[in-house]
Amino acid sequence: MRCTRLDGFPCLVDGKADAQTCAVRPALEYPNVELLTRAYVDRLVTSPDGHTVTGVEIERDGARETFTADVVVVSAGAVNSAALLLRSANDMHPHGLANSSDQVGRNYMCHINTAMIALSKEPNPTRFQKTLGLNDFYWGDEHVDYPLGHIQMLGKSDGWILRAGAPKFTPTPLLEYVSRHAIDFWLTTEDLPSATNRVLIDRQGRTHLHYTDANTEPHRRLIGKLKQLLPRLGCREHLIPNQVVRDERIPVAGVAHQCGTVRFGDDPADSVLDVNCKAHDLDNLYVVDASFFRSSSAVNPALTVMANALRVGDHLVDRLGAAATPRIEEVPA
Repeated sequence: MRCTRLDGFPCLVDGKADAQTCAVRPALEYPNVELLTRAYVDRLVTSPDGHTVTGVEIERDGARETFTADVVVVSAGAVNSAALLLRSANDMHPHGLANSSDQVGRNYMCHINTAMIALSKEPNPTRFQKTLGLNDFYWGDEHVDYPLGHIQMLGKSDGWILRAGAPKFTPTPLLEYVSRHAIDFWLTTEDLPSATNRVLIDRQGRTHLHYTDANTEPHRRLIGKLKQLLPRLGCREHLIPNQVVRDERIPVAGVAHQCGTVRFGDDPADSVLDVNCKAHDLDNLYVVDASFFRSSSAVNPALTVMANALRVGDHLVDRLGAAATPRIEEVPA
């Protein structure tokens, strides 16, 4: 049962520091925490004056239920958090909940990502490859002063992974040879906020994502920088796209690193949330996923999301007058 890789795969012996192992399961050990599965949050209901969320309507096993709370925290990802607020439109919030600024769903960002494979002249026996990051070109290079982005290793590919994107009749020995010599790279360039890149809900309640690429020139330069390094890395001089890439670019369907659709800020005319991630328009609604981002940087947003959630958690402890007593674990003698 020991895993030969972790990136993109579950671990059957809990050796991977994922959300299930590090967050969800420890949280469920508290008596006041419950995880409700098979539940779809359809909309948020407000008080008649529109100032407070009074109900969370869900569909579960064909039945509808409504939950209430003093404080409601939304964390469904930048696409679905925005979609939930838009679906929750009512007479007091005709354009969507917390949307007096018309910013809910706008400024969608998802990074400009590319996965590439270099071929080492010598076999690459690495098992856990995602251990190295390169930020030398993060802020630019000797030719340009604008940021290019971040280069890091990607989980090690094998013949089965390569088969998924290879032409149908590619010989298996060739795929195995490539996988033995493969060095996998992930390149990230900052996606820029644009009001026209947005999440929308149609009259049937379906979610639509409108997106146009921007800031692509720095990303092309970043790929070029990696290609220039290949001979000094003991690799052949050409990169090949990983199977999840088309035209050297993760397609819009790859929504990893999504952020920006419920942005925070000081000005209610320009943002949805205040600096504590509470909606400007409602007294008890918070959004704590990457929706609050105003820019995307050029690295994975996960650690920033976690840090901000802990910051907002401290704010909520103060607001509710709760006792944030840490859990004490018994250590065997």
